Amino acid sequence: VQLVESGGGLVQPGGSLRLSCTASGDIFSIHVMGWYRQAPGKQRETVTTITSSGSTYYMDSVKGRFTASRDNARNEVYLHLDSLKPEDTAVYYCYAKVRVMGWGDDVSDFWGRGTQVTVSS
Repeated sequence: VQLVESGGGLVQPGGSLRLSCTASGDIFSIHVMGWYRQAPGKQRETVTTITSSGSTYYMDSVKGRFTASRDNARNEVYLHLDSLKPEDTAVYYCYAKVRVMGWGDDVSDFWGRGTQVTVSS
């Protein structure tokens, strides 16, 4: 199973970005998808998660500014980032909890390689 992110970049404070992530491989089903981020010198933190039914979780600092969505048929998850702040600067990683074909009923965690988001004037 592979996760590939796209959509990062440099944006001014107050600007917007849209991140996308596509999961591919021997996927039977995806239970949870989400986005984590890691800034230099800081621990990785959960930005948002979204279940297959669309239930979402957001970390407090992004509530009202970031919106997660997913396309279950395409195995894709998206993150729309609005009103960006310099403190949002980080590498953003896509995450998926996947039931892999041929692996039985267990679910496994998979991560993308990350996409850089830089918020700076």
